[in-house]
Amino acid sequence: MLLVEPYKSEILPFWRYKDEASAMKSAEQIYQLFEAYRQQDDFVGMDMARKFIQMGYTRARRYANYKGGKKYAEDGSLNTRGNDPIKAAAATVFKGWWDKIRQDEDYLKRKRRHQALWG
Repeated sequence: MLLVEPYKSEILPFWRYKDEASAMKSAEQIYQLFEAYRQQDDFVGMDMARKFIQMGYTRARRYANYKGGKKYAEDGSLNTRGNDPIKAAAATVFKGWWDKIRQDEDYLKRKRRHQALWG
């Protein structure tokens, strides 16, 4: 999903979710790329930036809920769920930016058009 080039190489260097500060810097940089792709009329780039922001949220939540981000133990059983407030704060940052994109009327219009053309 996050492997499409050249977007992966352009976005991945900015993707960080270690803590709230790194998440804020990361999300802002990725959102700047989102806007740059918009200016270039590049919906695929916009959507890739959106996916990295969404994955920043889900990955930070995974690490907030499970030490080391490992939901399952070696034997397949569920690891004990915890709560890392540092990772949770990082997830909250990404969630805010993800929500902003999901409410962006221009993005939504472009998404509908892309889906109509390509499925």
